[in-house]
Amino acid sequence: MNMPAYSIVIPAYNESERLGASLNKILAFIVQQGWDAEVLVVNDGSHDDTAAIVQNFASRDARVRLLENPGNRGKGYSVRNGMLHARGEVLLFTDADLSAPIAEAEKLAGAIQAGADIAIGSRWKQPELMSKRQSGARQLLGRVFNGLLRMILGLQFKDTQCGLKMFTRQAALAIFPRQRIERWGFDPELLYLAERLNLHTVEVPVEWAHDERSKINPVLDGMHMFGEIFRIRWHALSGNYGKPPDWILANPTTQEYAPQKN
Repeated sequence: MNMPAYSIVIPAYNESERLGASLNKILAFIVQQGWDAEVLVVNDGSHDDTAAIVQNFASRDARVRLLENPGNRGKGYSVRNGMLHARGEVLLFTDADLSAPIAEAEKLAGAIQAGADIAIGSRWKQPELMSKRQSGARQLLGRVFNGLLRMILGLQFKDTQCGLKMFTRQAALAIFPRQRIERWGFDPELLYLAERLNLHTVEVPVEWAHDERSKINPVLDGMHMFGEIFRIRWHALSGNYGKPPDWILANPTTQEYAPQKN
């Protein structure tokens, strides 16, 4: 089986309204860049036509694959599932709405080529690149959340939540099998794990525009994300990040990706 140079993972839950246009943009970008790439859409138990749209693309383009979650498990689960089934040497995940345009992935690829293990898109590294910002309330919650990440987890990034992140294969295979958070708060966990593993992470300013159709509830999901900061700290203090969870080690589809126990 040929291994592509790039894998692009798209977590998707009820994305029939936006997914078709996003896939067209991603496939056009791959051609423009001359990338040898695959596109994995991870369907997180959608109730709409998300799966059918992906299957239609896949029937016409072998670069597109559909991966089904066992029901609705969350964005973090979806990203991990896609990453552990990706075949590329460089692995990218992007939001289905492309709030950060897929063309910005070229900047992340440049950071990887320059020696980074991980490159993350950042809305606040160069905020003038944002063409449409979130509401004031969302921005305030984001800054409080970022402050807690700095105090509790020691993460010094300006933006952990931008949905555009790229990993070398080696970095991905070290991080994702250890990931425990399965919903919205998974991004800080990935970066926390990267620092524990002494991986070099570069924050790259990207263009970004808020989509009013965002599925994140700033109050309810925000409360869950705050709670997950403490869950990450608890996992670290409990020694749970020393090895991947047993269910990953026991799963034959992901066995090859699991690092050695330590």
